[in-house]
Amino acid sequence: MLNTFSVLKPHLKFKNSFVSIDNLAFKFHYRATFAILLVCTLLVTSRQYVGEHIRCITGSSIPEHDSSVPHPGVGHMINEDPVKYHAYYQWVPFVLFLQALMFYFPHYIWKTMEGGKIRKLADGLRMVELSHYYKENNSVTFDTKYTLHSKSEIDKKILQVRNAFERHRIINHLWAFKLVFCEFLNLINVLIQVRYTNKFLSGRFYHLGIDFINEDFDGTMDVLDTVFPKVTKCHFHKYGHSGTIQKHDALCVMALNVINEKIFSFLWFWYGILVLVSICALIWRIQTYWLHGRSTRFNEIVFSFACPGNLSKSDIGILTRQYKFSDWLFLYYLARNMDAHLFKSLFRCIMTPIVDVEATLTSKLIEDSQYNENAREN
Repeated sequence: MLNTFSVLKPHLKFKNSFVSIDNLAFKFHYRATFAILLVCTLLVTSRQYVGEHIRCITGSSIPEHDSSVPHPGVGHMINEDPVKYHAYYQWVPFVLFLQALMFYFPHYIWKTMEGGKIRKLADGLRMVELSHYYKENNSVTFDTKYTLHSKSEIDKKILQVRNAFERHRIINHLWAFKLVFCEFLNLINVLIQVRYTNKFLSGRFYHLGIDFINEDFDGTMDVLDTVFPKVTKCHFHKYGHSGTIQKHDALCVMALNVINEKIFSFLWFWYGILVLVSICALIWRIQTYWLHGRSTRFNEIVFSFACPGNLSKSDIGILTRQYKFSDWLFLYYLARNMDAHLFKSLFRCIMTPIVDVEATLTSKLIEDSQYNENAREN
């Protein structure tokens, strides 16, 4: 079994990536759901757990059964009896794999739109915590992966990031709205997948989880057997000895539906959680858009999670008054991807020119006010 799932190992490496360009709700889609659907695809395509996916009994009589039918849902047909056709089972692996790709697609779009801007600015800062205590003028490299920077190089890096951030404010003013678009696309995608799955299962997916919860499992046939029958009737048409077509009635065991019922029952609950998480993520994003430029206290709380430690309240106030939502969100993701003390230095470096401008304007307003008062007195 472990050998079977080893083929997914390259696709399921959830590394603790140094750079994060999205939130936890986004990761629910392109990491968790993508991995779940890949595992499900592997399960339904593997023969070693269920044997033959479908096997039919023909050419012999059915053994005696203690009821009027050989299996629930299978028996002598009357003209008035409704006939249910189950042909979806042969498409299950293709549908699951396609859904896995669809859940990864919004992340691919956002990654392309983002263009690696956060990674480029945060690159090379993996050992800044140690660099903070490093007093030498030369850099030291360990294992060709990590570099211990000198104090002067760190200051230079901070200035470069600050200049890049200022260029970002001019050029990439739609950065945040592209992220919001992809987050909204996540919600639209999961709703589409729920609707498509319901259509794929002939309209039985919407209430599958509710029916499963309400099922007492005391009868001869439970709710899952009606959607995923384990035994069904099949008709085969063959040419007889005289060349006419003969109809053969067979009883077919669909062992794969033992796996399918577990997969789609789980997906019903998972998709429900995913819809709820996606809606909450969008509500949170709307709240941040509304409060980022109105509440200094809100900004203090948000940046305290991204950058542990207290930032200057005066700088936070300037951030609240001066920055648009796209710039605010970009700065927040910089805080998430940088060491706390380094971001504090960057934050101060970004705010200092604005503080100086505000101080100059305030001083000018005071001078003008005093001049007007003196003019009125004279």
